[in-house]
Amino acid sequence: SSPSKQRTAAMSASALDQEVVLDQDQEWHCILCKPPKEVFRKNYKTPSYWIKEVKLGVRIFPGKTEVSSRLRLEPSDITLAGTNLKLNGEDLVLKKVLVNGRELTADEYKSDGEHLAVQGRALRTHLQDDEIWLQTVCEIEPEKNTQLSGLYHSGSMYCTQMEAEGFRRMTYFLDRPDVMSKFTEVRVEADEARCPVLLSNGNRIEAGKLDGGRHYSVWSDPFAKPSYLFALIAGDLGSIQDKFLTKSGRSIHLEIFAAKEDKDQLQHAMRSLQNAMRWDEDRFGLEYDLDTYNIVAAKDFNMGAMENKGLNVFNTSLTLARADTATDDDYERIEGVIGHEYFHNWTGNRVTCRDWFQLTLKEGLTVYRDQEFSQDMGSRARKRIEDVRIIRAAQFPEDGSPMAHPIRPEKYSAIDNFYTATVYYKGAEVIRMYATLLGRDGFRRGMDLYFERHDGNAVTCDDFRLAMQDANGKDLLQFDNWYRQAGTPVVHASDSWDASSGVFKLELKQVVPDTPGQTNKTPLHIPVRVGLLDRDSGKELVSDTVLELTSEAQTFELKVDKPPASKPVPSLFRDFSAPVRLEYTYSDEELALLAGGDTDAFNRWDAMQRLGTKSVLDALAASDVESFQPNATFIEAMRRTVTDRSTDDLSLLAYALTLPVQGTLMDVASPPIDPCRLHAARSRVRNVIGKALRSELLERYNELTPADGDPYVLDGANSSRRRLRGVLLSYLCTAGDAEAAALAGKHFSTAGGMTDKMAGFTTLCSMPDTAEAKTATEKFFTDAQGDANVVDKWFAAQARADVEDLLPRVKKLMEHPDFTLTNPNRLRSVVSIFLTTPQFHNPDGSGYDFAVELITEVDKLNPQVSSRLASAFKIWRRLDESRQKMILERLEQLCKLELSKDCLEIVSKIKPEPVSEN
Repeated sequence: SSPSKQRTAAMSASALDQEVVLDQDQEWHCILCKPPKEVFRKNYKTPSYWIKEVKLGVRIFPGKTEVSSRLRLEPSDITLAGTNLKLNGEDLVLKKVLVNGRELTADEYKSDGEHLAVQGRALRTHLQDDEIWLQTVCEIEPEKNTQLSGLYHSGSMYCTQMEAEGFRRMTYFLDRPDVMSKFTEVRVEADEARCPVLLSNGNRIEAGKLDGGRHYSVWSDPFAKPSYLFALIAGDLGSIQDKFLTKSGRSIHLEIFAAKEDKDQLQHAMRSLQNAMRWDEDRFGLEYDLDTYNIVAAKDFNMGAMENKGLNVFNTSLTLARADTATDDDYERIEGVIGHEYFHNWTGNRVTCRDWFQLTLKEGLTVYRDQEFSQDMGSRARKRIEDVRIIRAAQFPEDGSPMAHPIRPEKYSAIDNFYTATVYYKGAEVIRMYATLLGRDGFRRGMDLYFERHDGNAVTCDDFRLAMQDANGKDLLQFDNWYRQAGTPVVHASDSWDASSGVFKLELKQVVPDTPGQTNKTPLHIPVRVGLLDRDSGKELVSDTVLELTSEAQTFELKVDKPPASKPVPSLFRDFSAPVRLEYTYSDEELALLAGGDTDAFNRWDAMQRLGTKSVLDALAASDVESFQPNATFIEAMRRTVTDRSTDDLSLLAYALTLPVQGTLMDVASPPIDPCRLHAARSRVRNVIGKALRSELLERYNELTPADGDPYVLDGANSSRRRLRGVLLSYLCTAGDAEAAALAGKHFSTAGGMTDKMAGFTTLCSMPDTAEAKTATEKFFTDAQGDANVVDKWFAAQARADVEDLLPRVKKLMEHPDFTLTNPNRLRSVVSIFLTTPQFHNPDGSGYDFAVELITEVDKLNPQVSSRLASAFKIWRRLDESRQKMILERLEQLCKLELSKDCLEIVSKIKPEPVSEN
């Protein structure tokens, strides 16, 4: 699944600004909220029975759906034959239970709101039979399913989302990932006029007409899979078709479905799918295994996308794209997520997780694979920077908050809460470290052995690590610490230089900070990619070298063949070789040297980020933020970036010019923090840059402005031109005056596609009372013509506007007839966006009251979404005293409510109190 499971919040840096670090100066526990019942990794046991085969019948009627399931049972151990069987089930109306065709009596089974328990004696009588088949018949109401988990109704179709525990909301089952069953027959029946398209996993083996205008379709999947990978679609949809010829010569039928009015926005998704299939064959030797690959775009979807075997279900925001509806970022995100879900066919489906604690086994590995795919499809440097921006804005803060957890958690109450930046993005960084240490060929050997050993099985993170270790003959036992320990490691670096011998000594010390429930941690195995630059010429003296930091402190020696007199400047953790915080005292001049001349593109960007961070934090500490003047070295570095015409990838310049986002700054600033003042400090630095470099900014902006009649081209080079031009526009409009409004208005009105249109509109939204903004607001909505993804953009741009009265404007947006709380995309486009803004932290607490009100209301509709909203409060420990007090009061209010398990788990972990010394 994609993060935004990557949930669609799939995680733009702006959507992550609210997540910040918790001080770890003492141990915490919760005293006001009793957390829901927890599940522990150490308590894993195999079930008493396996479900080896499944035959499903699903009959859809308006307001009622009948689900008949036949499960072929097999004791997991001969000694367990005839023991009781407990199946999971939720919101089901049970009609009858049968074993081998015999209907059970009331004393042979018992059902409640969560389980169906079948007495062992009802099964023992059939132990001598060749097979044991348990059949249940249930009724459900998909039309009333606002949780969007299980089978639900969305727009013109019925749709499923089973991961993590949705299958139990459709029928009784052992709803756990280690129970891998062959769904040999899935028969879907519905009214043909309302639901002409009937889909499920695998290959279609039969279809036909029925009386009363109904029809049916039968699907069979030859591969065993856990219930979370089951999918069913029934609706009135349009589609496009194509094919893919595998390296072995098999022709795969590809089809992508969406609402009929969206059919013309599917071509990019199809191209992305074909690119992903080809890439996985070339890079990992992995070929698709079914005859058909279907994708369906759903308007109502909690996640980003879902990798159901042979039938992926996607959020429309990650499927639909046309130049006038999708930005360049959307195009790139769609390509990456299409790849992500396809790559799951092997890393997640063919080999899956033994239990949900191993979630990073499939998600971290598959995120790494989709990142590599995107790097190969576009710019490796640009993609690497984008991924690290997410790590720093979302995962680092999570690692330091009350929600800190290892990439392989030890416990959970609601597994839906652990589709996190840590499991996905830090998990991907752990996989990347294997590749850094073993090299591309070594990593491929490990992957080959992993599939050879475990294809068709549900396994653990240890199994993956052992495959990497055994395939390469390298001891990776210490790597287990990355799976066990939460927290972002800090690496302190110091150095010395002996010009006579040409030896550069680098001393590294690692510290893994305490996190809730974990102290006294052991050292990690950290790959440190380094280089050395000449202080005077900027020439590279030592090229890429990977050091292995395995102890608390180690000293490494780097030999320079032709040593200069001056100490070289170290380029540390090139390409972000490990997910750590680097503590090294660079001077501004050294950072400027790295920014201008490092051979590592990531560290060039990172040097600019360090200069920008220092300027913003200096402004924050100033007595008068509004009169603060940034360091001249930083301004000059920005000037060189604006005027740089030698760098081919203009996206690298765009990112170098972009100051660290609020979430990243909250993570590095020293508490207690006033987030509104921090925002003002960042704005002040931007304003000074905009004024000081106005002539250079305007010259470069005009240079990048397309001439009248130039085509709007969708490729990497033109995307980068638009990205840089958009950043330049934002600096040119920092004054917010009439000249700025006119420039942004022209940018909007002359836009040839959504990227430029959105850049102009977003800028104008921070000048909402100007004539240009009012005109653009009306035109943007009119041009959308009801396209839901475009309307979401219209809402989101206004919900994140940099205006003091943002909250009243957000409440006004929620009164719009097109706003609804039941559609996750629409809710996120307004509410979730607002919770990432500085205005959420209004000094009067009104933003916090707004959040409590929405959390309470949404929790009744969709607990997965409400728990995400509640996580906005995890920032509290880094804030100033008055805001801390206000948030704790709101958390106490939430604790007193009857919250869902999902939401209660988040609130109970966020609401800590110091452990009493007594």
